[in-house]
Amino acid sequence: MATLLEVEGLTKSFFGVTVLHGVGFSVEKGKALGLVGENGSGKSTSMNILGGIHQPSAGSMRLDGVPYAPASPKEATAAGIAFIHQELNLFPNLTIEENLFIDSFPHRGVLPFINRARIRRQTEELLSQVDLPHRPSTPVSKLSQGERQLVEIAKALSRNARLIIFDEPTTSLTRPEVERLFAIIARLKARGIGIIYISHALEDVMAVCDDITVLRDGHVAGSAARGEIDVQRIIALMVGRSIDAIYPERSVKPKDDVVLSVSGLSQPGVAKDIGFEIRAGEVVGLAGLMGSGRSELARMLFGLDRFARGEIRIDGKPLVDPTPATAMAAGVAFLTEDRRGEGLIMDFTIAENMVLASLPTVAGALGLIDRGRISAVAADMGRAMHLSTTKVDDTLVKHLSGGNQQKVVIGKWLRRRPRLFILDEPTRGIDVGAKQEVYRIVNGLVEAGSAVLLISSEIEELIGLSDRILTISRGELTGSFARGDFDREAIMTAATGLAGATEMRA
Repeated sequence: MATLLEVEGLTKSFFGVTVLHGVGFSVEKGKALGLVGENGSGKSTSMNILGGIHQPSAGSMRLDGVPYAPASPKEATAAGIAFIHQELNLFPNLTIEENLFIDSFPHRGVLPFINRARIRRQTEELLSQVDLPHRPSTPVSKLSQGERQLVEIAKALSRNARLIIFDEPTTSLTRPEVERLFAIIARLKARGIGIIYISHALEDVMAVCDDITVLRDGHVAGSAARGEIDVQRIIALMVGRSIDAIYPERSVKPKDDVVLSVSGLSQPGVAKDIGFEIRAGEVVGLAGLMGSGRSELARMLFGLDRFARGEIRIDGKPLVDPTPATAMAAGVAFLTEDRRGEGLIMDFTIAENMVLASLPTVAGALGLIDRGRISAVAADMGRAMHLSTTKVDDTLVKHLSGGNQQKVVIGKWLRRRPRLFILDEPTRGIDVGAKQEVYRIVNGLVEAGSAVLLISSEIEELIGLSDRILTISRGELTGSFARGDFDREAIMTAATGLAGATEMRA
């Protein structure tokens, strides 16, 4: 394979602080390079230089053997560099064809009229290349997240991209959509297109990439072909320590007193006769495929969604007609899987977000919010959560990394000292170091006597943290596994609802 992109000695400083230290990597035509590292490792800065947003302080790049130094994103696009961002750059109110040609509408000869027939033909051809069976006139608002991503890929192909950079492409996709994306990437590679694949999902990196480069603190920590490295070694290079330390040891065992008791919980099409218990000091993992009812169960427990029948008890007391207010009053906290849309107010500061779930505690004698008290409380919680900044009064949460945003959401609930903490995908889209911080917090919760319901798509995470694992499929609990009986294959079999799933042993 011929080399498509060569990066050598890439160095970048901002205001006298060096954030890239001689970074180098290469991408061959028809191959995918996995670029991995914790937040702050230098991935984004490297890609911003590659995309013409920043210029390097030192170093060089070559594209197809020719010196490459884009002064703007427009120059990078013209050179054949395309980005598929985690936050897709599409206009939902426009059609597929309008999004594809938003900045390059073809005209009818010299006349200033858009050639609609030509746009439609070209769009149909592009959609066939990415297996998207929709009419060009379909509004993007009607597409799923995975389908919108295919539109972005089609847009890259319309600009004759030679190198396509995928940034956390699977975060919001279902597993079938992930598999379809991987198939499209394989087809792109077969056409000789180079791929840079950036993701915290290391299993996906291993599945799709031919070579892997690991960045840590602005340095290249290691590079290897896929067959010469494994996930454990990648993590060790990313964080500078062995994977054995990723899941911290827990010093306490579950107690006898039951914090959460659920019996006969049912809602047509969502949940069917669900019953289980969680004791104080216990982490119960909930495993299931997308659409299995995991998140719906969590929302019912917190009073966000209704259920037709059944009973929920917290510390032996029934939650009658539960709502978020009554659930919170009973000691329940809920970490939603959508931290940006439901867990945070993105235009508020860290301090303002940190007290959202406990406003009465920062009010003065007349019930008015005390800004000084907010600052003090948020500063204390920020230190306890190991936030990346101490400027809690000035920093908007939208300017934080995903891992630090998640710490703010968790910190918001920890102020209430919950008896039951429901965690829905607590480590989705955050790096290994931030994950460890979340695991430390989970351990601290149960050591303080709280109960935890942990929902995760990562089976290793469930196995590493849980005392018990329940499996759910089509709204029914299909299996229960004690720590000594954890078996990845058996858990996954039960989570799919296949015949032979483990009999419930609650």
